[in-house]
Amino acid sequence: MRTAQTLRAFSGSALLSRGFRPFFLGAGVFALAAIAIWPAVFSGTLALPTAFSAIDWHAHEMLFGYGSAVIAGFLLTAIPNWTGRLPVAGAGLGSLALLWLMGRCAVLVSGLVGWAVAAAVDVAFLAVFTAVVAREIIAGRNTRNLKVAAVVLLLALANLGFHLEAHMTGTADHAARAALALIVFLILLFGGRVVPSFTGNWLAKRGEARRPAPLDHWDAMALAVSAVGLAGWVAAPDTRLTGAALLAAGVANLLRLARWRGWRTLPDPLVLVLHGAFLLTALGFLAAGASCFRADLPAAVGIHVWAIGGVGGMTLAMMTRATLGHTGHALAASRGTQAVYLLVVVALAARVGMAFLPSWGTPFMLAAVTAWCVAFAGFLAIYGPMLTRRS
Repeated sequence: MRTAQTLRAFSGSALLSRGFRPFFLGAGVFALAAIAIWPAVFSGTLALPTAFSAIDWHAHEMLFGYGSAVIAGFLLTAIPNWTGRLPVAGAGLGSLALLWLMGRCAVLVSGLVGWAVAAAVDVAFLAVFTAVVAREIIAGRNTRNLKVAAVVLLLALANLGFHLEAHMTGTADHAARAALALIVFLILLFGGRVVPSFTGNWLAKRGEARRPAPLDHWDAMALAVSAVGLAGWVAAPDTRLTGAALLAAGVANLLRLARWRGWRTLPDPLVLVLHGAFLLTALGFLAAGASCFRADLPAAVGIHVWAIGGVGGMTLAMMTRATLGHTGHALAASRGTQAVYLLVVVALAARVGMAFLPSWGTPFMLAAVTAWCVAFAGFLAIYGPMLTRRS
C-alpha cells in the first residue's frame, strides 16, 4: 500500500492524480461530441460504422458512455472518504480511463470489428470497475457500502444485456430501460445523502437552526417504492400497474425532497441545482407513470425528463461541485456555471417540445442539441483547466 508521503510526492500527470479528473473531463468531451453529431446520425446524413441502430447507439453511449464515466469519477473520489484509503491514481487510474475510452471506440466501430468483440471490450470497463470498487470497499472495511458495488455490477450486466438484446432482436429496449433505471436509482440513493448533507452544511453556515430531515424510514420506503416502480417500468412499461407504482414513487420522492428545505438555498445556485435535479428526477417518475394511463402523453417525455433533467442535471451539479472542492476553489457557482445549469433545462424543454409537437421535431431537436452542447462546452471551458492542472 502506498503511504501518504508517496501520494504527496506523486509526480505524474495531474490528470491521473484523482479519479474525478480524467473521468469528468472524458464525460464532458464525450457528452459534447456524441450529441453534436446526433442530428446527422438520426437523419441518416452521417452513417456510423456501429452494429447498433442509430437510436440504440445514442441511448447506449449516453447511458454507458457518459453515464458510466461520471459514475466512475464520482465513486473514485467518494470511496476514499468512506474507507480512509488512498485514492486510485497513476497507472491504475490511467488504465481504467483507457479501458473506458476503448469501449467508446469499440462501440463506434462495432459494425467493422463485430458485435461480440465490441461487447467484450465495452463491458470490460464496468466489469473491472466493479472489482475495483468492491476491492476498495472491502479493504477499507466499509462493507455497508458494498451495495454500491452491486449496483455497478448490475449496470455492467445491463451493458452486456444491451449488446446481446440488440444483436438478437435488432433493438435493446429492455436493456436501455434497465440502464436508465439503475442510474436513476443511483441518483435517488446518493442524492438522499448528498443533497440534505450539503444543504445542512450551507444552512449551518448561515446560522439557521432548522436543518434538512435526517435519513430515516421515510427515505427507505421511498427507495423501496421507487425500486418497484423502476423494475416494473423495465419489464412492462405500458401497464397501469407499472404506472401506479411510478406515480407513487414520484410522489414519495417529492415528499422526500420537501423535507430537505431546498427553498432556503435560493441564494446559492451550487446547492439549489442539486434540489432542482432531484426534483426533475421525481417528475420523471410522474411523467413516465402518467404515460401509462394517457395515450396522448408520449413515453419519451418521462424518459427525457429522467435522462436530460435528472441525470444530466445531477451529473453536472456533482461534477462542478466536486471539481471546485477537490481543486481548492471556492464552492460558488460562477455566472458561467449557472448558465451551464440553465442550458440543460433549456435542452430538456426543447426535447419535451419535440415529443409533443412532432411536426416541429427538427427545430426542437436542433434547439435541444444546441443548448446541451453549449452547456458542455461551457463546462469544459470553465472546469477543463481545473481538471488538467495541479491545484
